[in-house]
Amino acid sequence: MGAMLLDSGKLSAENAERVLRMQKELGIRFGEAAQRLGLVTEADIQQVLARQFEYPYLQRGEANFSPNLVAAFEPFSPQVEALRAVRSQLMLRWFARGRRALAIAGVGEGDGVSQFAANLAVVFSQLGEQTLLVDANLRHPCQHEIFDLKGRQGLSDLLAGRADLDVVQRIPSFVDLSVLPAGTLPPNPQELLARASFRALNTQLESRYDVVLYDVPPFSKGVDALAVASRAGGVLLVARKDRTRISSVSRMAEQMAQAGAEVIGSVVVDF
Repeated sequence: MGAMLLDSGKLSAENAERVLRMQKELGIRFGEAAQRLGLVTEADIQQVLARQFEYPYLQRGEANFSPNLVAAFEPFSPQVEALRAVRSQLMLRWFARGRRALAIAGVGEGDGVSQFAANLAVVFSQLGEQTLLVDANLRHPCQHEIFDLKGRQGLSDLLAGRADLDVVQRIPSFVDLSVLPAGTLPPNPQELLARASFRALNTQLESRYDVVLYDVPPFSKGVDALAVASRAGGVLLVARKDRTRISSVSRMAEQMAQAGAEVIGSVVVDF
């Protein structure tokens, strides 16, 4: 723990020696000694413990991620516990069956799909699954904003043959998480997503990652969501609390099934 606190800048070498002296004198744990001396906080200790047990998370202000990325900043909150419950259900119902890709879809704009997909990707990576989050919303993408990603190329450039998989960006704060941003906004998103090259790309991504999550455009904005979900093979439907109509979700589920995508289930969010 001492080495991690030093590496993270929470302790200086001089203060670490003070902690070691108290630890030896009182026969207590290093973290407890550091806290008694007022050199670190309980949050600092919990974060180091999480890293020791390969469960990384961040403290507020430590990265320029969206504040809605609660899985990164508040991993022990009830909201994230609910996310982990969704993750468990998906592992049992979908990924345990040998499937690798899943689309995340909602009815309309503002339904919280992108935030939910981003948080779900984080909790999958915290499980140790090699996780890729693909921003397949080629109309109004936002994963690059959520994760503070630089660079302009992404999925659209891959599908147009103007880029390769180097455009996938690792998220250093989470060892097992990568993001493929949407890339250049194309004039023909529906046609791009319907190309055979997208099916081939999905196969390639499934061979490289344990979990591939697609953040897709709202169902109300066209058939983009159908195209992505049919390629992924499965879809998880997202509804916004006190906003999304049940009839709209039912209609979306029917059309997803007709397009060849298996509807794994639905979740209600309040982002």
